[in-house]
Amino acid sequence: MSPRRSTFYCRLGLELIVSSPHYARFQCPVGESLFSVHLVDELPHQSQTVIYFEVELLDERVRELQRAGPEFSQEPRDESWLWREARISDPSGNVICLYRAGNNRLNPPWRIRPGE
Repeated sequence: MSPRRSTFYCRLGLELIVSSPHYARFQCPVGESLFSVHLVDELPHQSQTVIYFEVELLDERVRELQRAGPEFSQEPRDESWLWREARISDPSGNVICLYRAGNNRLNPPWRIRPGE
């Protein structure tokens, strides 16, 4: 995996734990979640995938990343689904959504309750 791609994800706060020319695996900073990237020679079509990472102090993290250079396509903003989101693209053009949902991630006002 190219150092440029690995550096991008490390700047997001992930720890690189496996690296080869076509594959990288990162550990998320909290808990035991992992994130992997596999390099392919060609995409069958343009991806519309969005990768989401929840960030506790979203606005502060975005400002920190901006000082390091990456440009965001969307500054942090409050969305109608009660999340605060910012968007950036990785070096391959994949959209990364950094968000803060807090309690609304698991318990939005429209959550289906047992028996409903």
